[in-house]
Amino acid sequence: MIIDISDVGSIISGLGTFAVVIFFLIMILSTAIKIVPEYRRIVLFRLGRLVGSRGPGIVFTVPFLDKAVTVDLRILTLDVPVQEVITKDNVAIKVNAVVYFRVLEPAKSVVEVENYVVATSQLAQTTLRSVVGSVELDEVLSSREKINQELQKIIDERTDPWGIKVSAVEVKELELPEGMKRAMARQAEAERERRAKIIAAEGELQAAEKLSEAARKMEASPITLQLRYLQTIREISGERNTTTFFPIPVDLIQPFIDRMTSKKTEA
Repeated sequence: MIIDISDVGSIISGLGTFAVVIFFLIMILSTAIKIVPEYRRIVLFRLGRLVGSRGPGIVFTVPFLDKAVTVDLRILTLDVPVQEVITKDNVAIKVNAVVYFRVLEPAKSVVEVENYVVATSQLAQTTLRSVVGSVELDEVLSSREKINQELQKIIDERTDPWGIKVSAVEVKELELPEGMKRAMARQAEAERERRAKIIAAEGELQAAEKLSEAARKMEASPITLQLRYLQTIREISGERNTTTFFPIPVDLIQPFIDRMTSKKTEA
């Protein structure tokens, strides 16, 4: 059997063409089929027009006609840079925050805003300056949870047209001027001293009330005074064992006390 060399060349050329065609078909199919994970969506544009969001799972697109934009649906954490703010009572402070948000409507997040992450960051910065600047320093320090809720409400309302849901906003750090820190430290020390004096005065008042009550009971029952006298002697004897005490009943010296009192009265 005689094989013509020209036939062999044509066969090889045909096989090469077929391989090239197969390769291009595989490339086209690979671009036409997209696998979208559960936490992502594809916003599809066909000839520039919005088709809608697709996914999760296998998504088929038309090569050269469709453009796919991938959007992440997971909660994103956005650090708001440090902002210099002047509070309502004219105190200059530095404050930063963190914003937690996610995309609820992928099509709006692509069509309505150029870059929703950058837009949300800029909006969070301006809102942080506005909210903190509208209250006094004491409220910023004591009502941080209230400020967080107000920030979350404002940012969420303004990002709603973009298909964004702001779940939380937290003020992270608050930096005060050195002079204000020293003033607050002196104020806190003075407050602690005031509380200590009040507690000591209340203790003295309670002790005086108890002593007055004890005196009234002893006056009503003289035997109570005798028992207290003996108890005091016992306590002193326990502390100083080398000292000997001879208790003298008060009844023995009471006539002398009464006589001296009557003499002073007559005089």
